[in-house]
Amino acid sequence: MAGDFDYIIIGAGSAGCVLADRLSADGGARVLVLEAGGRDWDWSWTIQMPAAFAYPLMGTAFNWAYHSEPEPAMDERRMYCPRGKVLGGSSTINGMCYIRGHARDYDRWAQHAGLGQWSYAHVLPYFRRAQTHESGPDAYRGGEGPLQVAAGRTDSPLHAAWVAAGEQAGYPVTQDLNGFQQEGVGPMDRTTYRGRRWSAAKAYLRPAMARPNVTVISRALTTRLLFEGRRVVGVAFRRGNEDKEVRATREVILSAGAINSPQVLLLSGIGPADELQALDIPVVADLPGVGRNLQDHLEIYVQHACTQPVSLYGATRPLRKALIGIRWYLTGQGPGGSNHFEAGGFIRSRPGVEHPDLQYHFLPIAASYDGSDTLQAEGYQAHVGPMRPTSMGWVKLRSKDPRDPPSILFNYMATEGDRAEMRAAVRLTREIFAQEAFAPYRGPELAPGPEVQSDAEIDAFVRAKGESAYHPSCTCKMGSDSLSVVDGEAKVHGIDGLRVVDASIMPNIVSGNLNAPTIMMAEKLSDAIRGKDPLPPSDAAVYIAPDYMTAQR
Repeated sequence: MAGDFDYIIIGAGSAGCVLADRLSADGGARVLVLEAGGRDWDWSWTIQMPAAFAYPLMGTAFNWAYHSEPEPAMDERRMYCPRGKVLGGSSTINGMCYIRGHARDYDRWAQHAGLGQWSYAHVLPYFRRAQTHESGPDAYRGGEGPLQVAAGRTDSPLHAAWVAAGEQAGYPVTQDLNGFQQEGVGPMDRTTYRGRRWSAAKAYLRPAMARPNVTVISRALTTRLLFEGRRVVGVAFRRGNEDKEVRATREVILSAGAINSPQVLLLSGIGPADELQALDIPVVADLPGVGRNLQDHLEIYVQHACTQPVSLYGATRPLRKALIGIRWYLTGQGPGGSNHFEAGGFIRSRPGVEHPDLQYHFLPIAASYDGSDTLQAEGYQAHVGPMRPTSMGWVKLRSKDPRDPPSILFNYMATEGDRAEMRAAVRLTREIFAQEAFAPYRGPELAPGPEVQSDAEIDAFVRAKGESAYHPSCTCKMGSDSLSVVDGEAKVHGIDGLRVVDASIMPNIVSGNLNAPTIMMAEKLSDAIRGKDPLPPSDAAVYIAPDYMTAQR
């Protein structure tokens, strides 16, 4: 490829799309984006229709479809880990839930040495800059950003029952899970616009691709970074059967995600020296934290049969599905235009927890997240799991071949604290479903099942049925300790000309879904990369339950 680029971005996922747009906006920088996957074609209804998100999660057309190593505390199961392999990355195949996490998550980040600019006051302006919320701007929501966000609708019978039951159980109702008060139950925001998925590719990359200074190469698998001494000067990649190299005059930015970013670093000789030497990879920088600190959210489904025909089960019948699809294609309206995670919530598992450590996604059908296991009858369920797990895993290389999937171990439920929170999740969810609001609809409990009551029985259920919420993170964490990989501006320690910008650099996982925080991080770091002053910090208030030390709700 003739000529150099100012910036090379590896990965057109959520972070890479943001960076491609922001770094190229003034026209003065030549930007190259390398993406191992293909295009997010408008005609591909499986990624454009919100209700169809299970299809790309099950398939491999837009999905790396990784599996973990046998998980020691999960009955040695190999856990499924879908990752986007397409323009837009995982924002093109995810469930479209827009959740930012809690303010205290970012305040904890800021307590790490060198990360003072990552407090909630400093990141909230970037959440707002990224977003256009259909309800209009306020101190928490944005009104002029590229990312379109729609509010959840809780007027259907089962969504309304969920919110009412939560209130009857003693939890507050909150109209904005991303605003002043996360704690409680209420509508859940979604990254959809006029009934269609609004991925990072649509929001950021497509406008960038219209500029003459932006080049995007899809189906380009990065094989390694190119060095001059300890400075990264380019990228080697493979497209089809051809190996190519490109050069960057300013920086290479690695935005391949929490699984593939450490893989690229390791293939390039950046990581634990002993692991690299065992694979005969020359060591450029001995950074033992590369691939360590892997964190994810595990969840279980508490499922009930539904006694009335008000769930989504009727929409799964072939003729009804066809009619829904036609209506959606022509108008963007109807059941096809929703991800159906319209309501959710955040609660605390016990007294003494400052802010919610359990998250809910309510779904008016009894089905697995990826659609692989659906009850052939009316039903509903709550997805619930701990938000700040203490179990941590790793990502390692299997071989020197960049085509080999990395070895992944999440190490779910390895600590007693995580197991105790999951037990509380089951019991507290049962209490919500037992409220009067569900009385017209409540059939038998399907999962865990009425026979599962003791701690040991709940633990066994979680081992057998727990699933990833698909939020891998923290494998190239920010900070200055011995396991940190990048500093507070995402520069790789000891290496010049290289940053990592994606969910892998979170020092700790946040209390919620990861797409919105990843976009925020890329927005914030785009200013650092361009040498711009950061946005002024916000003084927006945050709710903390005044009696949290003594009361669970």
